[in-house]
Amino acid sequence: MSFGKFLSVVCFCLPLSLPSFAASKTFSDLQSKSGWSGYALLPPSWGICSSCSSTGSRLKWSWSPKVSSPSMDGLSTKSYYGAGTDQWGDVLWNNHLVGSFSSVGLPDTSHTLGASMHTFTYDVYFWIAKASVAQALEFDINQFTGGKSFIWGHECRVAGGHEWDVYDNVNHKWSPTGVACNPISGAWNHLILQVERTSGNNLLFKSITLNGKTAVLNRTYSPTSTSWHGITINYQLDGNRYKTPYAVYLDKLKFTMQ
Repeated sequence: MSFGKFLSVVCFCLPLSLPSFAASKTFSDLQSKSGWSGYALLPPSWGICSSCSSTGSRLKWSWSPKVSSPSMDGLSTKSYYGAGTDQWGDVLWNNHLVGSFSSVGLPDTSHTLGASMHTFTYDVYFWIAKASVAQALEFDINQFTGGKSFIWGHECRVAGGHEWDVYDNVNHKWSPTGVACNPISGAWNHLILQVERTSGNNLLFKSITLNGKTAVLNRTYSPTSTSWHGITINYQLDGNRYKTPYAVYLDKLKFTMQ
């Protein structure tokens, strides 16, 4: 639904291989690790609500790691969107991987590690009892380097239309891809997102793979400006007009940068 919150041709084939730009770093089982911060995002601007707490009246949320069931390996995390007073509220979770506040010990004070990374893969399993109650599920990869902000936002509009949207950084809006998004209820869904910062410093949305079916996007967008340096990932639950509570379980969340 929203992104500035922090925030084609379709074929079915094998996931794309990653070109070699720099040494690869992979972080596994991130859903069970520390570093996740949650925020309420409320209409009409969907900016971070600085006065909202996770147990407040406007929107409730929780992040509960190391859940044994449903789980693939005993390390799933339950992410919960709870009913509040506001319609269309969203809950955003963000994790700093490279740069200030790094949760994995990579402060990158010289700003060289983050700058050397060009290709990124977000690989996660998620489980939802009744997918139709989710307005949208969002998974984002964010890089900030060289004075430029690269936000690879991916939104699976479930109740919002069963289609993948990607984020247009410059125009601050979501762009429909024409790619269907139909997560399975009561089962583990496997999602793989592949993106790239091109040699010309543009955002390339390469592919989306959901439950073994790959849609090749090859969509290019321009970045915006920033003074921050780092690499982060986002995960988000969007609420529907009825403020229906729901939970999504995450497992085997793996992030690779190269």
